[in-house]
Amino acid sequence: MADTLLSNGTSNGSSESNVDRAEPQTLNITAATANPRLFTLPWSLPLVKWSEDLIVNLPRGISRHVVRFVRVGDQINAMKEISYRSAVKEYEMLRSLEKIDVPSVKPIGVVAGRHGVDGQPLEAILVTEQLKFSLPYRALFARNLRADTADRLIDALAVLLVRLHLQGFYWGDVSLSNVLFLRDADNYSAVLVDAETGALYSNLTDGQREYDIDLARTNIIGELMDLHSGNLLPSEVDEIEVGNRLADRYHELWDALTGMSSFAPDEMWKIEQRVNRLNDLGFDVDELEMTTTEDGTKINVRPRVVDAGYASNKLLRLTGLDVQENQARRLLNDLDAYRTSTWRQGEELEVVATDWMREVFEPTVRRIPPEYRSQIEPAQFFHEVLNHRQEMAEKIGHDVSTPEAVEDYIETNLGEYKMDSQAIQSILDEADSGVMDDYDDYNAEDDPDAAVWATE
Repeated sequence: MADTLLSNGTSNGSSESNVDRAEPQTLNITAATANPRLFTLPWSLPLVKWSEDLIVNLPRGISRHVVRFVRVGDQINAMKEISYRSAVKEYEMLRSLEKIDVPSVKPIGVVAGRHGVDGQPLEAILVTEQLKFSLPYRALFARNLRADTADRLIDALAVLLVRLHLQGFYWGDVSLSNVLFLRDADNYSAVLVDAETGALYSNLTDGQREYDIDLARTNIIGELMDLHSGNLLPSEVDEIEVGNRLADRYHELWDALTGMSSFAPDEMWKIEQRVNRLNDLGFDVDELEMTTTEDGTKINVRPRVVDAGYASNKLLRLTGLDVQENQARRLLNDLDAYRTSTWRQGEELEVVATDWMREVFEPTVRRIPPEYRSQIEPAQFFHEVLNHRQEMAEKIGHDVSTPEAVEDYIETNLGEYKMDSQAIQSILDEADSGVMDDYDDYNAEDDPDAAVWATE
């Protein structure tokens, strides 16, 4: 949908959006949404003063700005109070990232030209869609997780950074705080949540990539040390080693995706082997650049990677399920097992997938208790049930039916996904501790691009 510009609630039909233009003097909402409730919110109040019936207490990460999750009709949006120039720049950057399909939060709009009830100007608000089932890294460590959680989060961040760099995105502020994490089978996937300092280029130089990597390493070590001081990090985790892992995992993946390989003319099978390896890493290959050495003894091959999503794209085509890459791989494996167990190897996979959805997947995920449906993705629930079924079978020495596994998993394991209100409030208090905006003494002279806060 095209952007809708409203000034004091009246559409002017324009779609211009430019970081360099002056901030509107009256209320102006640029929104890529048709949700009318967005235009009825109390924009004349600072975000910290919005009523509790609008605010949704979901875990938030530490931010320099005031951030709140707000109920907008049937939707939940994230609201971030920042200067007008920053809001427009980040909104446009997130729109660009959305168009090239990289993992980032979905931009909803920018609200500018805000004034308090006393007429004093207020900062603009960037509105993004709440990423369902995601958590900031501090919320993950507030739970009883495995000792290798830090490594798994770093691996997810390395994949995200490689994907962004492949698309020419220079981040400029890489950290655990600027991403959200989604469970992805036994691993995690990372989603960019803060693009305020980012820029898109046709290609990145090695220097730009290495700066992002070095900054990420420094920030991660500091963030983990902060967790350690709060007794949230397992004692066996070495913060510096984890930070170094980010650089190692990044370079390993970057080389696998972009490096040149050389084969003898009679070793063409190795080309297929490399493509399969890239598919196993979750990346689609669009084309191969192949050159022969002058003496004809070697063939140099460099893949052109489209993007991640090999397994998830395949599952989406077969079933319509849009899930994370490792979840998709697990579901495809179960689909293959179903196909074999029903002696249907000769049938079209699309037909078998339809029956698997109806007979296996859907009956399982319908068993998710209502109070957990906002806590765990259906695909993740299905994966956890498969793991639990295998553990039960190994323990008792014979096969266990999926319904039995579902019932036992809900009773014994599902509770770890629910975070009590006290833990959430602790995370929210900690998130607000990083806010640098001060309503009582904030002065626009300190930031010429920002507004003066009302002091009511």
